[in-house]
Amino acid sequence: MTTRAARPDVQAFIRANLPVSAVPSIPEVRLHLAGPRSGLRRLAERDDDFGAPYWAHCWGGGLALARHVLDHPDCVAGRRVLDLGAGAGLVGIAAAKAGAAKVIAADVDPYALAALELNAALNGVALTPLLDDLTRGPPPAVDLVLVGDLFYDRDVAERVVAFLDRGLAAGVEALIGDPWRAYLPTARLRALADYSIRDFGEADGATSATVFAFEPAPAAVMGGPSPP
Repeated sequence: MTTRAARPDVQAFIRANLPVSAVPSIPEVRLHLAGPRSGLRRLAERDDDFGAPYWAHCWGGGLALARHVLDHPDCVAGRRVLDLGAGAGLVGIAAAKAGAAKVIAADVDPYALAALELNAALNGVALTPLLDDLTRGPPPAVDLVLVGDLFYDRDVAERVVAFLDRGLAAGVEALIGDPWRAYLPTARLRALADYSIRDFGEADGATSATVFAFEPAPAAVMGGPSPP
């Protein structure tokens, strides 16, 4: 586990090639975002560990969750918050702007954390970057987990749900923002609000994403045994 981000030359590349833009539907936040001429392939060509640059774009679930946090600051104000799968930091930055006492921004991609650190400074907020896959262990010492758009893959979704269940057992609440991806655990969710957003990769204009509260499994609510 480490709080170190990617090399400074990666941040120099991001500064030079990913222009600063206001986030769609969230003008309070500005990020370094990829455009048609950002040249992300050059990063991939020089580093065999370079993964898909999801962090360079805004995704529907994160957009909805960030908007919700800014519109309802009481859900994070004064609380210790974890932005799980933080990417470039949109949701964590929104939480910090809304008054969170501390924001840990965790991701498995050092390039994401390099962008996140730049974006936090750009928005004048303090985030604690964490390079780690937290889904494989216990939750850190936080009060609330924010999950923006992590239910796109079956394996990832199962690990996230198990992590959030460990959090519930420790008294840690969770909010999820998602545009109804394939592996969203709908049976465990209570819808709080719907948002009209423009999801990355969608060419048909605005779509809908929902913010949910993650709730205990029915058996756990009734006091029976939890499912394996």
